[in-house]
Order: sequence, then structure tokens, then C-alpha cells
Amino acid sequence: QVQLMESGGGSVQAGGPLRLSCAASKYTWSSYCLGWFAQVPGQESEQIATIYTGGGKTHYADSVKGRFTISQDTANQTLALQMNNLEPEDTGMYYCAADAKHECWSDPLSVAWGQGTQVTVSS
Repeated sequence: QVQLMESGGGSVQAGGPLRLSCAASKYTWSSYCLGWFAQVPGQESEQIATIYTGGGKTHYADSVKGRFTISQDTANQTLALQMNNLEPEDTGMYYCAADAKHECWSDPLSVAWGQGTQVTVSS
């Protein structure tokens, strides 16, 4: 079963950057979707970025487009989310996720999730 573990969360002032990482292990898929979800307090989790490992195609939610960048390191089986120009509204738990499919954005990734890492942005 796929295992995912996030790291890199923390506290930052508005306008600052933060980089999240996710280590993946125990998967047997040849090409698959990886992504990040954000859960803001009081709201449902939102899929904010995905990447298809087979070709690198990425998708972003409008709320993070232009500020966040998702990337993968295939050799090390890690996923990253570079977050720039953070806003207090970005505060929440961030989860990485994986799914054994080829189209990553139309339906939320659901096969495996990590435990999450907290991001806090102060104004």
C-alpha cells in the first residue's frame, strides 16, 4: 500500500515562502497522479495542485495559481510544493495524495493520503 509522509510545514509571515515535501513509498504504479490538498479551518479540503508522473502535466486551483508550484523528483520518489507570496487565507493543514490514474484533476485524488503538515501564515 502506498505510504506518503509530508514535511516542511511551519509558520511564516504573509508574503513569505514555504516549501512542502512529500516522500512516497511502497507503490507499484508505473505512472500515476500526485497532488496536494489544503484544508482551511472550517472548510472542506480542497485539491490545490496535481502532477502526472507519466509526463509532468500539472494543474492548479485558481486560489493558488501563479503562487504555488508542484514538482516531482522521480529518482527520490518525492513530491514538492513551493508556496510563494503566502496569504493568511492559506493557513491550514496540507496533505499530499496519490492515485493510480492518468487524469489527475477532474476527480480528487483518493487512493492514498499522508498525515498532513500544518501551515500557518500570519498577517
